[in-house]
Amino acid sequence: MRLSLFIVFCFSSIYTFAQSSWVLKGSVTDQASGANLQYTTISVLRAKDSTLVKFTRANEQGNFNIPDLQKGKLFLLITYPGYADYVEHFSLDSTKTTIDFGRIKLTLKATLLADVIIKGKAVAIKIKGDTTEFNASAYQIQPNSKVEDLLKQLPGIQVDKDGKITAQGQAVNKVLVDGEEFFGDDPTLVTKNIRGDMVDKVQLYDKKSDQAAFTGIDDGKKEKTINIKLKEDKKNGYFGKLDLGGATDEFYQAQGMFNAFKGKKKFSAYGTLGNNGKLGLGWQDNGKYGSGNDIQFQDGGINVTSNQNDALDSYDGKYNGEGIPLARTGGLHYDSKWNNDKESINTNYKIGSLSVDGTKSTLSQNNLPTGIINSNSDESFNNYLFKQKLDATYQIKLDSTSTLKVSADGTAKNSNTQNNYIGSSFANDLLLNKSSRKLSNDSHDKIFNASLFWTKKLKKTGRTLSLNMNESVQESKSNGFLKSENNFFNTKGIQDSSQVIDQFKTNIIKSSKFTSNLAYTEPLSKSLSLIVNYGFGISNSSANRKSFNQSPDGNYAYLDTLYSNNYQLDQISNLAGAILNFKKDKTLINFGTKAATISFDQKNVINNTSYKRNFINWNPQVSYQYKFSQQKSFRIAYTGNTSQPNIDQIQPVLINTDPLNIRIGNPDLKSSFNNRIDINYNSYKVLSGQSIYLGGAYNFTSNAIINSVDTDPAGKSTYKSMNLTDHQTSNYYLYVGASQKLKFQDLYAGMNLNSNGNTYYSYVNGSLNKTQSNTYSGQLSISKYQEKKFEGRLSFGPAYTTSQSSLQKSTNDNGWGLNGQSYFTIYLPGKFEIGSDASYEYRGKTQSFNTDFNLFLLNARISRKFLKSESLKFSISANDLLNQNVGFNRNANGNMITQTSYTTIKRYFMASIVWDFNKMGGGTAKKQLTEKTNK
Repeated sequence: MRLSLFIVFCFSSIYTFAQSSWVLKGSVTDQASGANLQYTTISVLRAKDSTLVKFTRANEQGNFNIPDLQKGKLFLLITYPGYADYVEHFSLDSTKTTIDFGRIKLTLKATLLADVIIKGKAVAIKIKGDTTEFNASAYQIQPNSKVEDLLKQLPGIQVDKDGKITAQGQAVNKVLVDGEEFFGDDPTLVTKNIRGDMVDKVQLYDKKSDQAAFTGIDDGKKEKTINIKLKEDKKNGYFGKLDLGGATDEFYQAQGMFNAFKGKKKFSAYGTLGNNGKLGLGWQDNGKYGSGNDIQFQDGGINVTSNQNDALDSYDGKYNGEGIPLARTGGLHYDSKWNNDKESINTNYKIGSLSVDGTKSTLSQNNLPTGIINSNSDESFNNYLFKQKLDATYQIKLDSTSTLKVSADGTAKNSNTQNNYIGSSFANDLLLNKSSRKLSNDSHDKIFNASLFWTKKLKKTGRTLSLNMNESVQESKSNGFLKSENNFFNTKGIQDSSQVIDQFKTNIIKSSKFTSNLAYTEPLSKSLSLIVNYGFGISNSSANRKSFNQSPDGNYAYLDTLYSNNYQLDQISNLAGAILNFKKDKTLINFGTKAATISFDQKNVINNTSYKRNFINWNPQVSYQYKFSQQKSFRIAYTGNTSQPNIDQIQPVLINTDPLNIRIGNPDLKSSFNNRIDINYNSYKVLSGQSIYLGGAYNFTSNAIINSVDTDPAGKSTYKSMNLTDHQTSNYYLYVGASQKLKFQDLYAGMNLNSNGNTYYSYVNGSLNKTQSNTYSGQLSISKYQEKKFEGRLSFGPAYTTSQSSLQKSTNDNGWGLNGQSYFTIYLPGKFEIGSDASYEYRGKTQSFNTDFNLFLLNARISRKFLKSESLKFSISANDLLNQNVGFNRNANGNMITQTSYTTIKRYFMASIVWDFNKMGGGTAKKQLTEKTNK
């Protein structure tokens, strides 16, 4: 029933209607010679406001054909380099459905008489090398519209309902304003808040790395980027928005943003408050609240990782979906240039807190050589995180040949977690154990990062010198309580033993790291360059973990040496390398290697022992790229790198925050070596909107660091990291995607095929376990955008997942799945809008889990705009209209297969009001639009 409802909804959301269409055709030639002018730019613009309706290019014979035009007064604009623009007004009505302009003759500007010069509108699109530039004035910009609304009109760019941008078949993760970052790397702080009528040009290009941009030697590292160039008269004034909403079941949200521009100075501030799952202003909050190494919640304890994301840094601007959140976030931004643009500063301050309450239930299957252990666990949690960060970047052009860039950021975090667990384990329906435990933890963390990048161009063209230095310091102090009771049962189901733990735990974790790299480039010939570099690094880290048992007086004064340890890890590295770069015509080749000697010193402070080792790290690399054209290229690359174990993996201390799953370090771990091969091909055609992208990667690791787990008959497991010497772990992914703009109703269609998988090894009770997992999926999509009339998208496709353990070949987790998403917005007369979005997920039953999972989420909204400027909007929306939302997740990892269900946000109805205010360039957006139209 839900699947049928979803399909009916999806197809009904594609808003198309039959209406008469008109066709323009003709050919373009040189007036003097009569020669055909191939690839001439042909544009059709609306007469009343000069906005772009359609555009194309003439073919090799100079002929053009523009179908699917609608009735109205229009004009034709034809442009060709070196020739005067051609402009002709015409009308489309019910009496004429085809207009043939015949042979249109263009005149060279050099021979054109002054009294017959035709003044036409600027060309909508220009391609300058690797940059595609869109002229904003050639597109329709409605009152109060945002940059996001402008981007939706540009050929080759798609923006989904969450604000995620795809351009020429690739994701856009960086949007700049006049070449500068705006609140870090969050694109939607630009696209959803800066007004469309402030934009002069939109530039789309592949941003090179800082090193490649400086040296001019392409290293193949690029990021799809959009740069928003503002109009000069829009760089003075202020604008912003306020958004307030209240809902049933005590849900609410409040958001605000203020921006002030004055010449080359920009100031911005924003804040959010809500408990409906939205943390920030956009779909990507990475970079807003943290950088560098992070300390995260894990089972009520502390986990030191190099992951830059945490609970406030989710990909879609929301928390991870588990529990009911309350978020408070805010930020300030300032950037400026002075001294003839030789100096600049960009700084941000962000502050945020997040509290989450909820429950979670987990079913797990542990595959052992002797059989299977099934476990269940119920958890309730109450977690809180407060975080603030200040960052700044200063750049100065020291002289005509050298620059200096200095960056620094500091982060302070406090967190408090409360977790309660109740669980049990079974083997062949026989009870093995019952457990209950309570964990509490209070943590205080400090992080500081600083970097310096100095560049110098020498006398010989292409000869450069650069120095990069980085310093990071991190400190985490935490304390908390572990209270648990575990009861174990014999083969007759009778309790034969129990374990009670009541401990106070303290952790002090510190780390500091300094790295440097000196690079020199030398042009050996016109097409061959050499890059040599030397780097020095030093790293110091320590982990002091202590556990105290309760004394008779009630204090926690007895040190438990079994679960306590004080460990230090010091590393010194020297790195040298050479890379050759060959670039000629359409070919780019990079090849070379880097090698590093690393001195590794492990110290056990408690027993005053030291273990010293030396490593040699190799980092070979080779890549080949062929660029067929500016919009079509192929690249294949290989990289290899050596990785050392971290302090958490080597510290020889038992971690018993979960007494049924104990972890212990391994001080004898050795480094591993990873090999990675990447292949990709992409092609994009500007005029037809056709894009094709093929990508894939394969990783395999020698001497990989894997888990070794020993599980006793009572279901108690002890984990330890170790090196895999006789096999290699591996993983891969393959992706094929294509999209095309269709002539029928201006629809945009796409498809993609995906496959990814991994082969992982672990030791289980001394037996080698090989786990193979694969996922195969495909998806079809169709979308349509019609300015201020309709926008929508539908995507749908199946998936098949396999998971097989060599220890239990008769049991697997193979199963089918189905996923679909859809959204639409219809703009109605009277300034009304209606819209909806839906998602469907199906997970079929497997041998491991004998139940199906279906989830259909439907959201709906209706809104109306007020005031002449349409700057005030009132909306009523429904979240999870059918009240179907269920937190669910299923995954396989090593010899474990788990299925989790959890508390999440369900149905509510919200009323909200949004006010957009603006005073840029001395007037309101409506007044400026009127003045433009009158002109």
